[in-house]
Amino acid sequence: MPEQIQSIISNLRGFGVKRLAMLAGIAVLVMGVIGIASVYLNRPAYDTLYVGLDRADVNQIGLVLGEAGIGFDVGSDGTSVLVPVGTTAQARMLLAEKGLPTSANAGYELFDNVGSLGLTSFMQQITRVRALEGEIARTIQSISGIKAARVHIVMSERANFRRDEQQPSASVVIRYAGIDAEKSAMSIRHLVAAAVPGLAADKVTVLDSSGNLLAAGDDPSNTSAARTLGVEQTVEAQIGDNIRRALTAYLGPDNFRASVKAEVNTDTRQTEETIFDPNSRVERSVQSVRANENNNQKQASTPASVEQNLPETQATATDGPQSSSQNDRREEITNYEINSKKIATVSNGYTVTKMSIAVVVNQQRLTAILGKDATPEQIAKRVAEIQKMVTSATGLDEKRGDIIDVSAVEFIDGLDGEAIPQAGMLDSIGQHAGTMINAGAFIVVVFLVAFFGLRPMAAALTAKATPALAGPSFDDVQRSLPTPEAMAATDSAAIGTLPGTRPGPTPLDDLRQKIRPAPQDRLARMVDINEERTAQILRKWAAQEVAV
Repeated sequence: MPEQIQSIISNLRGFGVKRLAMLAGIAVLVMGVIGIASVYLNRPAYDTLYVGLDRADVNQIGLVLGEAGIGFDVGSDGTSVLVPVGTTAQARMLLAEKGLPTSANAGYELFDNVGSLGLTSFMQQITRVRALEGEIARTIQSISGIKAARVHIVMSERANFRRDEQQPSASVVIRYAGIDAEKSAMSIRHLVAAAVPGLAADKVTVLDSSGNLLAAGDDPSNTSAARTLGVEQTVEAQIGDNIRRALTAYLGPDNFRASVKAEVNTDTRQTEETIFDPNSRVERSVQSVRANENNNQKQASTPASVEQNLPETQATATDGPQSSSQNDRREEITNYEINSKKIATVSNGYTVTKMSIAVVVNQQRLTAILGKDATPEQIAKRVAEIQKMVTSATGLDEKRGDIIDVSAVEFIDGLDGEAIPQAGMLDSIGQHAGTMINAGAFIVVVFLVAFFGLRPMAAALTAKATPALAGPSFDDVQRSLPTPEAMAATDSAAIGTLPGTRPGPTPLDDLRQKIRPAPQDRLARMVDINEERTAQILRKWAAQEVAV
């Protein structure tokens, strides 16, 4: 390797400074041409002016640009306008003067053009709704795959003579491409419901530009059946992951398959419980009643005698029976409050009611682990161990009625992976047609520059670098020129070729004439070598002819 480098360095030194400078200049020129060609070939011919336009705006923009002499093109979807590179700013300024495009959704900038003088409350409310619709439509269009969107909102109105309040509602029309419309519709419903005060998601209707209903009414994802199905799938996936983590390190990821079926109960349960504690009592109220009673009774009586029957005779009263009583009463009532506790429990979770697990193990793997001489009893024992492992990893409960089955079978090769459909050759060519054309043009430019520029220049430099062959000297050229006598002999030989004279030159003479240059060519070459000596020779010939 060092010898080769030394030989290359010695060859470069042999070229000299001028030739090395020329080679460097050629290399810089070729690289510059290739770079400029690559930039211009890969540079798009058109730049995007506007996207997401209506057809009316596309037609008006095309008329305005055509009248201004600016070339334009319309995208394949019919909603975008493209102009040549370098004219984007001019085209946008021209369209802004004409007020185009007009289909852009208006947002809160509507209030910039609304004067406060003479603006009624109704106009303010309408402008607010329009601005809200435009802002929501802009947000929806920012979602990947949504080309255009339009939103209509009906706000709630309060009336004096209306018993029930009107609930707000909304409708959305979208134009999409390359997305799952139903999933996007659900997201759009929640977006609109969160942006409008008092609006519920089930009051939002979503349609596409073809008139197909994407979402309306209750959200199907909130139904009990959908919730139960989602919980079952989640539980089954978690249990399957537990089985894979337990068996992968032992059997390998491709030597077993597990299937789980779980039955869950997602009913909402509410439990209320009241607990009384008789040991902890508190006096709530005390009532005391006290009563004292004293009773004295005295009665006078007249005795029965003869005197009572005599006139003008007053009988003397005598003391009668006497009685007295005293009564004291005291009552005390104490009310006690017994300590109690109320517990209300609301459960929105789930409960696994039954679970079935099936696991199949590759019998070849078990044979490889146990050895070629493994007996069926050994394989069955190992399968029982795997069953215990799966039971422990999944939390299986036989009292609940759970079922597990582990079997060792022979796997079929080639069924692990699913065939992925690949795009056809025509689809790939159509998708990368523009890139292929640019690459082909770039290769052609590089080839032309290298073949017509670099190769001839390198060949010329190489030819100059080789030592030039020594040409004939001036004396040799002079000797090769014909003398006047030789020219006279040549003329006489030419005269002899006329009719009636000797025959013309033979083919050998023609071959000698072709090999030896003509006298005129030799004279021209001698003039190029030395003009002064050639002039002297011609003067000498002319003097000889005059002397003759």
